Amino acid sequence: YYLLNPEEEGERHFKLILSQTDKASLISILKDAPQPKEHSIRITENLKLFQALLVGQKEDLETVCKGIAKLMVVDISLDRDQDNPQLIFESMNSTGRELSQADLIRNFILMCLESELQTRLYERYWRPMELAFGQEAYTTHFDGFMRHYLTVRTGEIPKMGEVYDAFKKHARSSSVANAGVESLVAELHAYAGHFCAMALGTEEDSELDRAFHDLRELKVDVAYPLLLELYHDYQSQILSREDFLKAVRTIESYVFRRAVCAIPTNSMNKMFANMGKTLKKDRYLERLEAAFLLLPSYRRFPKDDEFKRELKIKDLYNFRSRSYWLRRLENHGRKERVPVDEYTIEHILPQCDNDPEKVPTVWREELGDDWENVWETYRHTLGNLTLTGYNSEYANRSFAEKCNIEGGFAQSPLHLNKNLGAEGTWNKDAIEWRAAWLAAQAVSVWQAPALDAELLAAYKPSPTITSANYTIEDHPHLASGSMRDLFDAFRKQVLAPDPVVSEEFLKLYVAYKAETNFVDVVPQAKRLRLSLNMPFPDIDDPKGLCKDVTGLGRWGNGDVEVGLSSFDGLPYVLGLVRQSFEKQMGNGADE
Repeated sequence: YYLLNPEEEGERHFKLILSQTDKASLISILKDAPQPKEHSIRITENLKLFQALLVGQKEDLETVCKGIAKLMVVDISLDRDQDNPQLIFESMNSTGRELSQADLIRNFILMCLESELQTRLYERYWRPMELAFGQEAYTTHFDGFMRHYLTVRTGEIPKMGEVYDAFKKHARSSSVANAGVESLVAELHAYAGHFCAMALGTEEDSELDRAFHDLRELKVDVAYPLLLELYHDYQSQILSREDFLKAVRTIESYVFRRAVCAIPTNSMNKMFANMGKTLKKDRYLERLEAAFLLLPSYRRFPKDDEFKRELKIKDLYNFRSRSYWLRRLENHGRKERVPVDEYTIEHILPQCDNDPEKVPTVWREELGDDWENVWETYRHTLGNLTLTGYNSEYANRSFAEKCNIEGGFAQSPLHLNKNLGAEGTWNKDAIEWRAAWLAAQAVSVWQAPALDAELLAAYKPSPTITSANYTIEDHPHLASGSMRDLFDAFRKQVLAPDPVVSEEFLKLYVAYKAETNFVDVVPQAKRLRLSLNMPFPDIDDPKGLCKDVTGLGRWGNGDVEVGLSSFDGLPYVLGLVRQSFEKQMGNGADE
């Protein structure tokens, strides 16, 4: 009687009807019928849990019955003219499990609509989105997708916990509101399809699917705003399929080359978020490639020489994506692709549990008098790593044995093992030669855009023309005043940690810039007045030295003001400045 009503038929026979994802599974359980093919994972897991708990309570069924007796189903009826269903939905759950951003957004869009329109939009757009993501991915990926979608549409990157608020703001903007709710849901449906193709492996084009798979292995979620825009333009036939594929591979190369060259990822999320917005879409691919090549030093697209140099010496065995780069190198140019996952990584010069005491005598003799330094330096690098299906057979055998045993390097069909069987010895020179050979191939696998200098120059932004060039001598309190030594110490600390930071002397203050000004210094007779370019509520200032100057007229940029008058206060003030820098560079944007 808790679950069924024997006096009714059809859906009214069941006391509880769930949403579409769960409905068929629950009814199958109640009818003692087999689960549907696309059954609800949550319903079946919950049933197993409940059964297990009942088994554990078989000696105390009285407690179970008392608990069941307390169950209630709450049915709420609303007056459409007086009640706000979304506010009620949010407040009812305020003390329970936190609602997902997806649940909040879905109800915000649909709940206030007339029943017929609500049903039509849900069945035509929202339900297909849920199915495209799948039960597991809808829970884990939809909020991230919505964040990327909002970044594309608004140019701002919302924090993960604030996606719903950002969506409400976007939906209420005049352009979106005027277009109507169906236009908004249809667009969401389209972009969700793009995201599922790229992030969840539903792409039907085999070449594009491989490219997206490679990006997923690199874990470049920050690139999805740009990728979503490119995919949308590809679907809209603004960008050709060939150019879209090349653009995806360019993004892959950019991310991998930077990882190999150990370039910090600071502000990559902002770069990818804004790049699509700055592109004119005539000569689309050319403009995109030029935009990558013109990125400044801290965002640079590493050139071939830098990439090859770093690739040869980097510890690629402990690299986050080691199976990725081995697979890409092995399968480049192959029509018959090698299933790299079926192979294991082989150290030609054995790693010996990273213990030099375990290096066999035969290898010490092969490497020469400097064997320990060679072993320490080269064992995890490009030239010494390959793939094999005979890892256990190779063990710590000598190089000659690894080449000549059954299934050894001399017989290997893998491109990565080409020429290994012809090597007489394996030492520093051989490792360096193979590293150079593989690095030369790598620049073709992870290609940089190729635009001639004259064409690239045409895409460079025109230099800003200023009426005067100012120097430190134009600031009397710095040129010879008592603040000069303190200013020199301050500027040294601000400029030193990161090559992204630049200094510019203006007429009334000194600006320190990354993306734009993050701190401005107004020299005064007895102190340096600093303007931090960040919202006042975001500053962490335990000592309470900062002043809120929001909306007040001040030289410099930002809502936070703090004074620096002595060397004693320098470390603390630099900590405040660092907060402004980190916020501008996007660090912590995923929080």
